[in-house]
Amino acid sequence: MKPMFNPSLMCMDLLDIKNQTEILNERCDLYHVDIMDGHFVKNITLSPDFVKAFSTIAKKPIDCHLMVTTPDDYIENLAKAGAGYICPHAETIVNDAFRIMNKIESLGCKKGVVLSPSTPLSAIKHYINRIDKLTIMSVDPGFAGQPFIEEMLDKISEARELKEKYGYNYLIEVDGSCNQKTFKRLYDAGTEVFIVGSSGLFSKDPDLCKAWDIMTDEFKTLTGAEI
Repeated sequence: MKPMFNPSLMCMDLLDIKNQTEILNERCDLYHVDIMDGHFVKNITLSPDFVKAFSTIAKKPIDCHLMVTTPDDYIENLAKAGAGYICPHAETIVNDAFRIMNKIESLGCKKGVVLSPSTPLSAIKHYINRIDKLTIMSVDPGFAGQPFIEEMLDKISEARELKEKYGYNYLIEVDGSCNQKTFKRLYDAGTEVFIVGSSGLFSKDPDLCKAWDIMTDEFKTLTGAEI
């Protein structure tokens, strides 16, 4: 499959959101929205109300990453707001993972799960067959601009091996430091969806059209992949 790109909206110019979204609508595959509660992580970023407003101009699925202590409090509101994917952290659904997955599906959304760097794939082995997207964080959750954690390459490769061995259907996505320094290693390990933020996309050029072209040219040159 062709690599997919999922821009992180917390890194875009929120004062120019309509114009930037018009550009991204023609280029990206998903829109990554970080929902933080100030508890699971100390930062607070976007919200269900943001998703509701953004869904009126987005032409691609909205991918909601729940960095929150109690994801069940957000799921119904996000589904009503227009979320395409709802992706809680595995660490927050240990006691109710199956109920949460069923709830997301019943609301018409695709099911994802996110693993913090220190959480092994084995933590989700009993429901990994049910998910549509697996997000492996290559930085600790909560803040942009952190250094890439090299050990995550093995986790990505393990996820690819499991997918191939058992015929699972989840997309393998990476969140954190997806940029020209890591594109090739991530791609070779098995990453299928790249969440691109400041270092991967938005800092490339003030003109987002040019920034996107720079990013994709770098990706093609480094990986040899067709986009």
